[in-house]
Amino acid sequence: MGKGSSGTSNGFAPFVTRLVRRFSASYLEDTRQGMWEDSRDALELLALESHELIVDVGAGTGELSGVLSAESPATVVAVDRDRSLLQSVDGAGVQSDAMALGMADNIADLVVCQALLINLPDPESALREFLRCSNDRVGAIEPDNSQVRVESSVAAETRLTRTARTAYIEGVSTDVTLGEARSLFEGVGFENIATRRYTLVRTIEPPYDERAIRAAKRKATASRLAQQRETLLAGGMTVQEYEQLRAEWRSMGRAIITAMQNEAYSRKETIPFYVTAGTVPESA
Repeated sequence: MGKGSSGTSNGFAPFVTRLVRRFSASYLEDTRQGMWEDSRDALELLALESHELIVDVGAGTGELSGVLSAESPATVVAVDRDRSLLQSVDGAGVQSDAMALGMADNIADLVVCQALLINLPDPESALREFLRCSNDRVGAIEPDNSQVRVESSVAAETRLTRTARTAYIEGVSTDVTLGEARSLFEGVGFENIATRRYTLVRTIEPPYDERAIRAAKRKATASRLAQQRETLLAGGMTVQEYEQLRAEWRSMGRAIITAMQNEAYSRKETIPFYVTAGTVPESA
């Protein structure tokens, strides 16, 4: 299969759809920016050097798939339910659903996902599907969003991002604080379960690249905050509190743009991810 293609080869059957939050390519690019650029030691749990076929579920635009291809001699197949995202994958891409992959039993040596389980209403069911399709190992790389820390030279940014994150975590319908998924792996029946923490650190400082400038402009319009309005309200924020937050957020964005014009803006975001891996039991 060529770049971004979909089909039924490699043991895959036609896709099905399930309830899951969907994201744009630009959102995935922003949220996965910088992953694995500095250190890939935590991926040792996946035993990448020993596999022939790896399936990356919920691959989106293929950031993890690219890392897996670079670190392993295996054929890497990117799977996502959104066909449009797969157009950016540099390699084999298959449109399918995490809850029903439509692939043959025990076909892959490794089935892995990154920042997927936190967006599923029933992550254990997805892991059971991964178990069915793997003959060796399953891995999950998931963040704990409750432990994200932001340090900014614009003082309001640290406070406002904390306020928004607290309400978002309370209002979202899935467990975005999952992090270490050991208990889920144990519940499904994996063996030899191991975890390792990987800390993603993103920094913005002069000279500013185009991505940083776009992010500042979004803050000045509070566009992403507007997209999260219903979730923030579901998290306990009143309409008045949301509107106040939105006004302060836009003011913060303008302050960031001004600081950037003076090359005086800096930001550091620390996001803890946890790699959890387990082997398929012989009885499976």
